[in-house]
Amino acid sequence: MSQISQLQAMDVAGRRQEARTVIASSYLGSTIEFYDFLLYATAAAVVFPKVFFSGMDDWVGVVAAYGTFAAGYVARPLGGVIFGHFGDRIGRKGMLIISMLVMGVASTLIGLVPGASVVGPWGAVMLVILRVAQGIAVGGEWGGAALMALEHSEPGRRGFAASFVNAGAPTGAVLGTFIMGAFSSLPNDQFLAWGWRVPFLLSFVLLGVGMFVRLRVSESPIFKAALEQEKLEQEKASRAGGAGPEASAKREIPLLQVLRRPRTLIFTMLAGAAGFGLQVVLATFAVTFAVARGADRQGVLYAYAAASLISIMFVVLGGRLSDKLGRRPVMIGGLVLFIVYLTPMFQLLSSNNILLIFVAFTVGLMIHSILFGPLAAFVSEQFGTSSRYTGASLGYQLATLLGAGFTPGIVAQIFKDSGQDTASVVWYLAIMSLVSIIFILLTREPKNNDLRTVRL
Repeated sequence: MSQISQLQAMDVAGRRQEARTVIASSYLGSTIEFYDFLLYATAAAVVFPKVFFSGMDDWVGVVAAYGTFAAGYVARPLGGVIFGHFGDRIGRKGMLIISMLVMGVASTLIGLVPGASVVGPWGAVMLVILRVAQGIAVGGEWGGAALMALEHSEPGRRGFAASFVNAGAPTGAVLGTFIMGAFSSLPNDQFLAWGWRVPFLLSFVLLGVGMFVRLRVSESPIFKAALEQEKLEQEKASRAGGAGPEASAKREIPLLQVLRRPRTLIFTMLAGAAGFGLQVVLATFAVTFAVARGADRQGVLYAYAAASLISIMFVVLGGRLSDKLGRRPVMIGGLVLFIVYLTPMFQLLSSNNILLIFVAFTVGLMIHSILFGPLAAFVSEQFGTSSRYTGASLGYQLATLLGAGFTPGIVAQIFKDSGQDTASVVWYLAIMSLVSIIFILLTREPKNNDLRTVRL
């Protein structure tokens, strides 16, 4: 009996329990990975300019720190290709375990990198190398976690299930920001000397928790069924007198399958780019901006963390709405609302009032979460089973590179060159959002696609 037949033979309650277990595991694993990855964003905003780029003009140091931050996003598509290839060939579960191991070790080592006062520019070089390792790891993490949730779920609940993987990002941000915020209450010299390092060193503890969870989940039944189908077709071709064209197609490198349909990859990348750009601006530039306007650093970090906590439920709500209304309408609605909100958001952030800053972050993250919730399903459903890990990972990570990798540095540079005028930043983010809206409209609605199709 095939894996799909076995799954169908289970009672409904049993299938849903299995799906819930996998979704919970993907959510927890994603939370740990994004704690590590986004903790770097917080440190790049409030620590690295002073520790690794001291002696520079304040905003020049910020731009330089964001440059090391961007290195992780440059590496994410590479991680998507590497982990995607083996995830499509060997299985989703094993790649998730390896990606978490790489992330945990790299993040722990970041907490041990000496500052510029000890090793000069070599500290920044080490940061970049470890940030690249983080990027490769999270590039492989997202695709595997999203596909495990997606491929264990019923067709009408896929957006809801996959949204939990994206909910791991704000959850990880909450965890990292609260911990970094707690240590930022130390006297400034102690915080910059050693306090900021402790949250990174705690990654080693989280790594143990994450590995325990990852080892307990079951492999995707859809992927197992695809492997079984491939094996049967190869045996059939062999009995017919050699490897026929059908069998040869199944052995094709997943990346080549994806690149043979570049329109899907490019449109997916551009459709998702603005969502990541807005997300990273809130996590980095908005924090730096509020502190530079005179707000208390710890208060701003806690305001962002509290707003992120509230936003988690809206990520899941966005995914659930997309199961009802479609992925495209929900994502477009979120982008339109964010464009309208950009100007009042910066007015609130510049108020030097922690309560108003909290409101600014809360509303911004709520709007962003609505469009972010459907994104995991939207991207993953564009590709067939035999190349889904590679295609979804590459499309998603290219979107993060385009939308988030360089956005903090670009926005900080625009802000600096305009004489610290937020209008220029608003225009930049609004145009980015409009581009994504156009490509969402040009991309087909995927919520009713049959995921059991080996190649779409």
